[in-house]
Amino acid sequence: MPSDAALLVEPLAEEETLSLGERAYRRLRDSILQGTLAAGSKVSERSLASALGISAQPVREALRRLEQDGLVVTLPRRGTVVAEIGPERLAELGRIRAALEGVAAALAAERLRPEHLAELAEVVRGMRIATAEADHEQLAELNERFHALVQGATGNLFLIRSLEALRAYDEHGRPHAVGSQPNALPKALREHVGILGALKARDPALAESRMRAHVLRSLETNKVLPPRRREQG
Repeated sequence: MPSDAALLVEPLAEEETLSLGERAYRRLRDSILQGTLAAGSKVSERSLASALGISAQPVREALRRLEQDGLVVTLPRRGTVVAEIGPERLAELGRIRAALEGVAAALAAERLRPEHLAELAEVVRGMRIATAEADHEQLAELNERFHALVQGATGNLFLIRSLEALRAYDEHGRPHAVGSQPNALPKALREHVGILGALKARDPALAESRMRAHVLRSLETNKVLPPRRREQG
């Protein structure tokens, strides 16, 4: 029998599968968070469309999403400008992210498939090596992979997208992920091992508690949140 010709077609790269609106959104979001588009800068559909080499419609869609994310605001007589993201806002959003990451871990504990657990275990093995070598860049990548795997295992697109938007703020508030504080590396490894243990045990409450504590501790270490007062006694 003749083979299916479609099998010979190269798969599309992720960037090729995204709509123009999504690509414009990501490009503008990154430009804001990296400081290329500074706080207070005025942005317009026409100028952005010209700069990106696309029509105004996808830019309009991107700006609408950026306004929902709080990265741009529309002001009377000024139009749309890049929002100011201060320490209080970052701290508030950090707490929200910690709560949602905890929910994601709880759902993942209920829904993880064996292949998810195998991938997470492989990531943690990589973390052990990178921690021993103090490889900050590798740890940052593995940390992001670990959290993405947990979130992806939930199968909840709304939750995944909400955390993606919040992670953008987190990246704005600190220069690097786990690797930015050398003294925190062993602690971060222990936390990831603990989260993986709770997921393997299929214990939603424990997974949620450990993930939330991990994210809060990470935000404190990176000075996005002030240190919590510890209970006495």
